[in-house]
Amino acid sequence: MNDRIIEMRSIEKNFGDVQAVRGASFDLKQGEIHSLIGENGAGKSTMMKLLYGMYDRDGGDISISGESMSRITPKLAIERGVGMVHQEFMLVPELTVLENIILGFEPKKGMMLDLQQARAMVQRYIDQYDMDVQMNKRVNQISVGEAQRVEIIKILSRGANVLILDEPTAVLTPQEARHLFEILENLRRDGKSIVFISHRLNEVMEISDRVTVMRRGETVGSLERGEWDYAKLARMMIGREVFLNVDKKQSELGKPILQVKDLWTSGEKEISKIRGLSMEVRAGEIVGIAGIDGNGQSELIEAIAGLRRVEKGSIVLDGTDVTNAAPGAVRRAGLAHIPEDRNLRGLNRSMSIEDNMIVTKLKQFSQGLRLDRKSIRKYADQLVERYDVRPGKPALPTSALSGGNAQKVVVAREVEMGAKLLVASQPTRGVDIGAIESIEAILEDTKSKGVAVLLVSADLREILSLSDRILVMYEGRITGEMAVQDANEDSLGILMMGGTMDGKEGAP
Repeated sequence: MNDRIIEMRSIEKNFGDVQAVRGASFDLKQGEIHSLIGENGAGKSTMMKLLYGMYDRDGGDISISGESMSRITPKLAIERGVGMVHQEFMLVPELTVLENIILGFEPKKGMMLDLQQARAMVQRYIDQYDMDVQMNKRVNQISVGEAQRVEIIKILSRGANVLILDEPTAVLTPQEARHLFEILENLRRDGKSIVFISHRLNEVMEISDRVTVMRRGETVGSLERGEWDYAKLARMMIGREVFLNVDKKQSELGKPILQVKDLWTSGEKEISKIRGLSMEVRAGEIVGIAGIDGNGQSELIEAIAGLRRVEKGSIVLDGTDVTNAAPGAVRRAGLAHIPEDRNLRGLNRSMSIEDNMIVTKLKQFSQGLRLDRKSIRKYADQLVERYDVRPGKPALPTSALSGGNAQKVVVAREVEMGAKLLVASQPTRGVDIGAIESIEAILEDTKSKGVAVLLVSADLREILSLSDRILVMYEGRITGEMAVQDANEDSLGILMMGGTMDGKEGAP
């Protein structure tokens, strides 16, 4: 008897001249957690979007529960029991948790909405899988981890037996990630089948029954539990040995480059308002900021970069007061900025790779009113090679790049500015292990050249690996400061949730 609920064979997908998937295969058994891993651009997300019907395939066969699917749409996928939780949640912030879950699938009693039935349905999922969500709260009032659980309940309520989770732990604390794994185990025991896409190999090895590896659009191989270790999976992904132990050197600390004093700003949420925050970053050090997303990290970075108005307090950059200065003036004072959302603030995806790389150096490449295209191409060729941007064709639009390679374009441009302060916000979010290795080495090298680096990351391994000092943010305040040698993931995770190391609740 065939126990494969999903079978994908000889899959082909092209985007113009870029062959994203070529002859790849994947299958999923009933009641298993099967991880799909690979570098950025390896084709794993494309494979799952083909399964979910977000793209049309150019070749190959897909079967769901033994039924060959000549064409798939998201509606058909849902009808066949396939649901997907995307990396960017598909929730309406102003609606309540309950309203988001039933949106488009509202239970009715006659012509009226049956809220009693809706609440009972959601409560069953909460109780059955230990989901821990608050139905009456608006989505913009809940944590990232709770929002993710809302997404899972939403697709379960539509009859999903197959759950595709794309980078589900990227924005979770270690404690929230463990809770998610408990939920996934409960789902698996109940006969659900789960596709787990992640760049975190330790988590993949912990949660998976099987792992399939993709590289450059092809399936490299599949391994059962007991057949893998970290080094083997990394080798299969990258095609070489990978080392994430950053060669951290102790730099000679220089003068304070960034000084933030008694800062107050507005916030996207009540808990993300900055409230009397003070900190500094010195030349030749990396200061890491740990915290659950939505606790003021974004607002702090926006205030430093001139993108959010300061209500009270001051920001001094290399001796210049840049409080409420325009973004261009802050840059001229010495700021380079790798933003947390590369698509919103880091790139113009319709522009070419080379144009994105030189937007901060237009004067350098201008001849009167014209751009010196020959010099731009030469400069871009150098950066593409130095930062290993793939495909290495500077004339391509950045929309043709995978997320990790698009991030390399942003990192290359900002690091090459030669600024006094580099603010790196989520610099490796959503990128593969090879790109992580490269970007982390670049940040360490930047520090060693005397640059002050402010690192904001949801990845505690990264914070611990790169930082010289660690600050923890909770509800718009700095609630803890630790030397890196005194910190670990558990202690930081407790502080990130508002606790203290003695187990008591943190500052109000």
